[in-house]
Amino acid sequence: MNILVVGPHPDDQEIGMGGTIARLVEQGHNVLLLDVTDGEPTPHGSPEIRAVEAAKAAEILGVRRRQLGFPNRYVESTLELRHAIAAVIREHQAQVLFAPYFEDAHPDHLAVTQAVIGARFAARLVKVDEPWGRTGRPIHPKWLFFYYAMHLRKVHNPTFLVDISGFEERKIASIEAYHSQFVAAEKNRKVLKGIAAMGTYFGSRLGVAAAEPFHSQEPLGLHSLDGLVMEGH
Repeated sequence: MNILVVGPHPDDQEIGMGGTIARLVEQGHNVLLLDVTDGEPTPHGSPEIRAVEAAKAAEILGVRRRQLGFPNRYVESTLELRHAIAAVIREHQAQVLFAPYFEDAHPDHLAVTQAVIGARFAARLVKVDEPWGRTGRPIHPKWLFFYYAMHLRKVHNPTFLVDISGFEERKIASIEAYHSQFVAAEKNRKVLKGIAAMGTYFGSRLGVAAAEPFHSQEPLGLHSLDGLVMEGH
């Protein structure tokens, strides 16, 4: 299955669903990370530093990564951004999309998610006589799921959880690859502890070691109950 994970900045995907990404890769899925911006400027980073860090994180997770090059802090849900994302959807022939949760304090996150919602629809359009529409065949991704990488003190209320037991260390390692953000920036070091604690908490809801939360605006279908994780209950 072809999966596209869109993030406003390098590290958002790793924070929100690094364990799930690693698990999907392990299961044989074709996962592509798409960064809308380079995440700069930051106190200890630079475009060059962030590019190296993002590449290292992708290597840890075993995925490919692309960047659109829109300016950090100035992202808007424009036709240009929508079509740029739609072009990648068509090129990758993405069947599943992931984007940040649609409630957030960071305007870049809100804008990117709104653009992804529009891009999902745009990617299906035919008779598009523009460069973005000629990058691949029209496709309508069957699923759009939202991960949590929020700049908002809000308690997550997910619609489903993914068991990431066995992939927790890989997730943390992919985040630590962003040395300029989570090691050099001392105030951000505690973020890693919070992420690990959250994974443990959501894992406890399933009776497993760790899990990541997601939201779906559309109902999920099951062929049977065999796929449900209910360990320890």
